[in-house]
Amino acid sequence: MRATCSKPASGNSLADPDPLDVSGRTTTPALADTLIVMERTERDYTLGEVTMAYSEIPSSGDYEFVLIHGIGMGRIVYSDIADLFSHHGRVLAVDLPGFGDSPEPGTAASLELTAEVVARFISDEATRPVVLIGHSKGTQIVTEVAAKHPDLVEALVLIAPTVNRRERTALKQSLRMVQDLAGEGPKVLFTGLWAYTKTSPMWFINKLRFMLNHHLEDLCAHVPTPTFVMRGETDRVCPRDWVSEIASAFPDGTMAEIPGRGHEAIIKSAEPAGSMILEYLAGHVTK
Repeated sequence: MRATCSKPASGNSLADPDPLDVSGRTTTPALADTLIVMERTERDYTLGEVTMAYSEIPSSGDYEFVLIHGIGMGRIVYSDIADLFSHHGRVLAVDLPGFGDSPEPGTAASLELTAEVVARFISDEATRPVVLIGHSKGTQIVTEVAAKHPDLVEALVLIAPTVNRRERTALKQSLRMVQDLAGEGPKVLFTGLWAYTKTSPMWFINKLRFMLNHHLEDLCAHVPTPTFVMRGETDRVCPRDWVSEIASAFPDGTMAEIPGRGHEAIIKSAEPAGSMILEYLAGHVTK
């Protein structure tokens, strides 16, 4: 059973603004002169005992985007890039169950079951096959959706795909994340801290266990849609050889590196990742 209820629009943010003002309501300086920030509507999607908060930016462009975040984060990580995408199509940015503004359901579901909830969300809320974008752990979820429900997905985009099979332990992943964040600025650090404080430690641990036990590389061959696999040039969590392996495993996979960015490539600014994605879509998705 599905029930969807709207909340009043809360300005231009993808989530309630935090006191540090890192919600990403403004675009990067390069975009601010050319883009008008589109108005958002905050909504809830309910399926059984699961409720997911999401933001909708309506648009009549060429695409429909669904954005899925990584572990410990929320739709806030897509704030800037959602503004950019909204000038090319409707945008739906989701808080997965137990993260961001979405409450924890009774039990922590596996990635596979979470992907089924996302697939139902797309089936119920999207108006056509979507450009499905995942970041970090979100790449595992969106690949599950694309492999099992290809009719829902027009194109697949993986940003910083996890988990590197050579370092599939909590300790190694934590060390890599610390190394990656060492050179990041306040916006990335404060956004991550704000998002992580909204997730309970036990929920995070349970989801981390599912994430580490999931093998993304086993799914790739079953995805028929065009797939764009990206990594930040300096990403310590997702090394080049791992991301190249993943991109090569897709029947129609393309790999690219985001210059001057680490694992949190889309938090620092919408560019250059946003334009790279749009350029890929223009060349690989027939309209």
